[in-house]
Amino acid sequence: MISSRKKAIIFSTIHFFIILQLITTSSSSKDACRSFLCGSLQIRFPFYLKGIQPSHCGYHGFELFCTSNNETVIELPLLGKPLVKEIDYKSQSLDIHDQNGCFPQRFIAGSNLSDTPFKTETYENYTIFNCSRDVDDKYEYDLYGLSIDCSSCPGWTYKLFALGPSYYIAESLPSHCEVFASSISWPSSFSNNDLDLSSLTMNWDEPNCSTCETGGQICGYENQTSSHAIGCSDKPKEKKMARKNIAGRQIAISVSLGLFVFLLFVLIMFIKRRNKANKEERGNQLRIEKFLEKNALKPTRYSHAEIKKITNKFVTKLGQGGYGSVFEGKLTNGIQVAVKVLDNSKGSNNGEEFVNEVGTIGRIHHLNVVRLLGFCVEGSTKALIYEFMSNGSLDKFIFSNGKDKTLINLGWKKLQEIAIGIARGMEYLHQGCDQRILHFDIKPQNILLDHNFTPKISDFGLAKLCTKDTFVTVSMAAARGTMGYIAPEVFSRNFGAVSYKSDVYSFGMLLLEMVGGKKNTEIKMETRSDEEYFPEWVYNRLNHGEDLGILAEAEGLGIVKKLTMVSLWCIQWNPVDRPSMNGVLHMLEGNTENLLMAPNPFASATSVSSTSRVNHTNETELTPILEDY
Repeated sequence: MISSRKKAIIFSTIHFFIILQLITTSSSSKDACRSFLCGSLQIRFPFYLKGIQPSHCGYHGFELFCTSNNETVIELPLLGKPLVKEIDYKSQSLDIHDQNGCFPQRFIAGSNLSDTPFKTETYENYTIFNCSRDVDDKYEYDLYGLSIDCSSCPGWTYKLFALGPSYYIAESLPSHCEVFASSISWPSSFSNNDLDLSSLTMNWDEPNCSTCETGGQICGYENQTSSHAIGCSDKPKEKKMARKNIAGRQIAISVSLGLFVFLLFVLIMFIKRRNKANKEERGNQLRIEKFLEKNALKPTRYSHAEIKKITNKFVTKLGQGGYGSVFEGKLTNGIQVAVKVLDNSKGSNNGEEFVNEVGTIGRIHHLNVVRLLGFCVEGSTKALIYEFMSNGSLDKFIFSNGKDKTLINLGWKKLQEIAIGIARGMEYLHQGCDQRILHFDIKPQNILLDHNFTPKISDFGLAKLCTKDTFVTVSMAAARGTMGYIAPEVFSRNFGAVSYKSDVYSFGMLLLEMVGGKKNTEIKMETRSDEEYFPEWVYNRLNHGEDLGILAEAEGLGIVKKLTMVSLWCIQWNPVDRPSMNGVLHMLEGNTENLLMAPNPFASATSVSSTSRVNHTNETELTPILEDY
């Protein structure tokens, strides 16, 4: 069998020649019926060169041939293929030449031009005499007409005389002369002994183009694609047109060749990328299937057809995530669900995303972690089915602008409950499972709210598993997460080791956004002439005993202060100085008065860097879930 790559190349080559033919035909069709030069002879309407020009470029019966020696040939019945020496378009005549000088013999043998559009002036009833030798002077006058030398024509070795009806025929002829043929239609051009008997002049009446030619124009069909009325047009400069025709063809061929090379290159690159993607996809598929075989998971496995039925053919789109689209759906038992269909264009990340999601939340069940109800792995389709969160994500409630901003005001007490719920979910991920689950993408968009505004952590596409040792160093090839929430050590190991404390930092940035009502990277403080980083502004205000300028009742101000102080502990640049999620939960559930002010998280990065170089015991490298299978 032919491989897909060979099929594609063959397909491309065939189409190249089709394109080349179309381009060449397109570029030259306009000039196809223009005049051509065969040697020094100009060929134009009503003549056309057979094999070079289409038949509609000339008149019927006016076919000419241009030989490899650039000689023009016409084919006539019984006259063979004589050369065309000259064409006079004004007088509508052409001179033809028989190299063997056999024209007279051909007419004697019965040749005529009745089956051609051409004619020649004739004298009827010519009589041809055959004389085996020269006649005596006595009969020279009587036989004076046309002396025909037969020596050059194959099969004719004797001398002939042709006499017209106006000549007197002697009653008695020499014994060596006899009548050879009588009543022969004889071309007038042969009636003079001074003419070259190897040449013949012919004329034509139809088509009548003499008026066009006399007026300095050329003749042709008004519509060159078919035989219609004859019309006149201006005469082009032949040499210029010939050069133009050649240049046009060269340009067309060059463009076609360049286009073919470019398309072939694009095709080869496409095939290589597709093969690479298919290879990666097959590898992901094998690893996913191996993972599913090795792990007995609670979520139900669905087929692609069932996913289409659940989502009603993906009609209602809820949102777009980093690795795919989320659609609203409903199970057969009526339970409303959210279906995330992973994007195949993400390549190998697609498999890792799927395994990370299924390998983490597929094993656990917690009030503050979104529940995975099912999944689909069929061909290139990978989908995850979650419980439906009717109130969407937290960012719609805490950010003060944006098209998705909701008009519902949760209030500070509800925001504190949400913060505590998130902390409980994170504490469970870090300590409540058999293996520690690091999320690495804690942000408002990944906190979903159910109908009671209970927060649930979602989107575990970047998650990693590790042991629950006292301190674990995470090994990562590149930074992962979302800008504005990523801990400093994820960018540079000079700030410390990557560990579960990186999730704590992201949670701290989330708390600050809940307090500020905007994304941290977008907040500008109006109290200063220059832009100041919001977390640093918050620390400076609290450190000097100043309020944060937030309008709220006494209880609300207490919650704001607590959330802010906890967030400052969480965003310490040195991971060692950050509390665990268990400690964060204790601070959030305790009294604000018992909270100590956090150290300045924006102290010199140099001191943080030097502190972070302490070697911790019990270090263990963390590997992605996908690499285990």
